[in-house]
Amino acid sequence: MNPLQLTRNVRSLNRLRQIAMVLTRHGFGHVVTRLHLGRFVPVWMLRKRNRQQARQEWESTVGNRLVLVAGELGPTFIKLGQTLSSRPDLIPQSIIDDLKTLQDQVPPFDTEEAMRIISDELGGPILDAFGSIDPCPFASASIGQVYRATTMDGKPLVVKVRRPDIEETIRLDMQLSHALANSLESMMPEVRIYRPAVIVAEFEQTLMRELDYVNEASVTSRFHQAFENNAGIRIPKVFWEFSGSRVLTLQRLEGKSLGDLFQSEESLEKLDRPSVARRLAECFLKQVFEVGIFHCDPHPGNLLVDEHGSIGLIDFGQVGYITPEWMTQLVIIAYGCLRHEIDIVIDAFADIGALRSQVDRSSLSRSMQVLLDKYYGLPARRVDLSTLLNEFSEIVRRHDVTLPRDVILLIKAFGTVASITQRLDPEFDLLTVLEPRLKKTMSQRFSARELGRDTAMAGWHLLNIVRHAPRQLRDVMRRIGDGGWRLHVKHENIDRLANELDRSSNRIAFSVVIAAIIVGSSVVVAARTDETVLGFRVQTLGMLGYIIAGVLGLALTWAIYRSGRLH
Repeated sequence: MNPLQLTRNVRSLNRLRQIAMVLTRHGFGHVVTRLHLGRFVPVWMLRKRNRQQARQEWESTVGNRLVLVAGELGPTFIKLGQTLSSRPDLIPQSIIDDLKTLQDQVPPFDTEEAMRIISDELGGPILDAFGSIDPCPFASASIGQVYRATTMDGKPLVVKVRRPDIEETIRLDMQLSHALANSLESMMPEVRIYRPAVIVAEFEQTLMRELDYVNEASVTSRFHQAFENNAGIRIPKVFWEFSGSRVLTLQRLEGKSLGDLFQSEESLEKLDRPSVARRLAECFLKQVFEVGIFHCDPHPGNLLVDEHGSIGLIDFGQVGYITPEWMTQLVIIAYGCLRHEIDIVIDAFADIGALRSQVDRSSLSRSMQVLLDKYYGLPARRVDLSTLLNEFSEIVRRHDVTLPRDVILLIKAFGTVASITQRLDPEFDLLTVLEPRLKKTMSQRFSARELGRDTAMAGWHLLNIVRHAPRQLRDVMRRIGDGGWRLHVKHENIDRLANELDRSSNRIAFSVVIAAIIVGSSVVVAARTDETVLGFRVQTLGMLGYIIAGVLGLALTWAIYRSGRLH
């Protein structure tokens, strides 16, 4: 699909022009050309590269240039880059390492506008809701910014306010992103292994949820209830009466971020580091195995530790979900890895829809076997889980295995937790905490009660098939008899072939017209006559024909040159 097919207004065309210019400026001019967006870019940008620019592109990695592109195009593409950095199953690790440097920091918008949004969302004056609110935001990101506030009785709060008009901007960018992703798959078959259309679709779903603060409030409230009776884990309380789709008001947790503590050895020494490591591990495993929803990005900046070693977890804008069916398959995968039963692992991949028809199961099995043999017999505390998970993700990407997004996020989050606990306490063995959870979950999933429930559900589905089969068969036969049965054939890239044929035929017709003008002019010029037409000698009209043919020929050459098919 050509991106121009979805750009029907001036704003869309201007944004598409900006995207094409930025991509070209940072060394992706070949992509712009193949997507037929070269008309938006000056020819000198596509054709002329000085030595300094060529050297910069050679020395800079693809990931670094993608970071520059995202940073220049703004919030939507910064978020997209951050999403790509969480997909090691699709993107090479070298590019992911560069994309992780993307910072979601933008200048704050006007506080008066923020106060107006808060007032509109709450339906009344701000001072009727809050005891005080700091006019200076202490954090600003692409979606919104955050203010410190207090309740009427002095309790500390944080108030998140969504940026004005950000939703309209993101919707426009997403529309163009879908068109560009489809064009990439259609016109650049070599990038299909990265699943651009799938990435954009998943990204849009996540981003639109993040735009509505009601989603984040609901998730935060669910976490708060799950850990309400756990003294070692603190989750902020949601103040629903002061929250809405554009404003989110939360309890402000006390403590220093673990990221700041890691910068000071003196502060770390004051902590009971083994206790904090165990609490963090148990908190994450409870999210996965009991709550069924987990924090996608438990990096040190989102972990607040108070003087008692209690952990506060913040920022629930992005979370992952584990359904009961996926949990069963994940337990089977873990069991198969621990027992070196590779066939069980691959069958579980197939059950969750991760294997496509072209996946070479034998090659995948060998790669998995090599990975497990590498760590076989190694003491548990010597196993670097973050490295192991990265190697597993590399195998998945290399063999074109597409795991569900939430499973990939789970692997990423688990690797982050493993890295933090190892840094807090090098002697801490995360597997000793994980193993009892796996055994308990396996016994529950394969208990007589659960098996009986699954059997009953399977019987119900089978009964429905038998009950509805006669009616469905009758409808099929009736449709065939009425001539309503149709065969739909889908052509791959037929639109691109049609466009190329249309362009080639137009150029051929143009060339024939030019040739006809030249032949006609030659005949007229060669004629020995003094006759005039409209006051001009016939030979003069012949020379005018030569000039017209020359201009048309130059125009045709220019068009071919801009299309990149001059030679």
